[in-house]
Amino acid sequence: MKPRTYAFRAVSLVILSALFAGAATAEDLVKVAVPQRGTWETSVPDLGERAKIFAKHGIKVEPFYTSGGGETMQALISGSVDVAIATGAAAMFASYVKGAPIRPIGTSITGAREIFWYVKADSPIKSLKDAAAKTMAYSATGSSSNLATLKLIKMAGVDIKPVATGTPVATFTQVMTGQVDIGWSAAPFALGALQEHRIRGVANVGDIVEYRNMSARFHIANLNFITGKPDVLKRFLAAYSETLDWMYKGDEAVEVFSKLYNIKPTETRQTRDEFYTRQSLDIGRVGGLDQAMEDAVAYKFISKPLTKAQLDDLFKYAAK
Repeated sequence: MKPRTYAFRAVSLVILSALFAGAATAEDLVKVAVPQRGTWETSVPDLGERAKIFAKHGIKVEPFYTSGGGETMQALISGSVDVAIATGAAAMFASYVKGAPIRPIGTSITGAREIFWYVKADSPIKSLKDAAAKTMAYSATGSSSNLATLKLIKMAGVDIKPVATGTPVATFTQVMTGQVDIGWSAAPFALGALQEHRIRGVANVGDIVEYRNMSARFHIANLNFITGKPDVLKRFLAAYSETLDWMYKGDEAVEVFSKLYNIKPTETRQTRDEFYTRQSLDIGRVGGLDQAMEDAVAYKFISKPLTKAQLDDLFKYAAK
């Protein structure tokens, strides 16, 4: 009987060792809604996973790709995801005042300049002032491109119809087939077409002076995730920031990005160097909230600006 007992004990030790090893190397899963997959700003979860930076912090990211705006917030509010990155300020304000269990945990971008609008090369439209009765694209209702489109139309002073067209790729098809007059994009999408003179730029988010120092998009989390898993959240944000630092060191991230999204390295490098700065993606930087609320009120996302007490509550868990 003794040999069998020793054999049983040996097998038991092997099983227990495997279980303990698995527990020691287990990663905490964080489900992340990623709008507009393939922009430099929204590539952090994908790049950080491939560079094993999230793994280093004991985090496993599970992405859920959306077209932005309401789709992203619905996934977050329902609890289908834990975090929604790069989500428009208007959608955040609107959800908060309705009592949704969400809070920003960091800033996605301040001083956006990567979003631009374009027309086909043979279009008679030279500027937005020429676009009366034409259609102008944005991604989704509540997105930063939505608010910027409405703001640009107001600045142009002509009657242009805003239209939700989804992703930059879907929008490009609609413009080139004549379904939409003015398309929207975010670098690096459509840069090649610009360089090849198949399309012409007619507006840029940077044309809106008030937006040049405004935080247009935020990283937002479900409140249950924030309060229920504070250590996981802390490690997620640490890995996120470390990934951003890596993206600006040398060209390794450029090469990974280009292969992952099938974008030319020259276009990827131009996107990083010309359209985004490391400072603009600082998760602890917040600016222009008064302007963001003013626009959210003007375009009826919220009925009135949030009070100081509401803002303090809203940003209670945001990275500093």
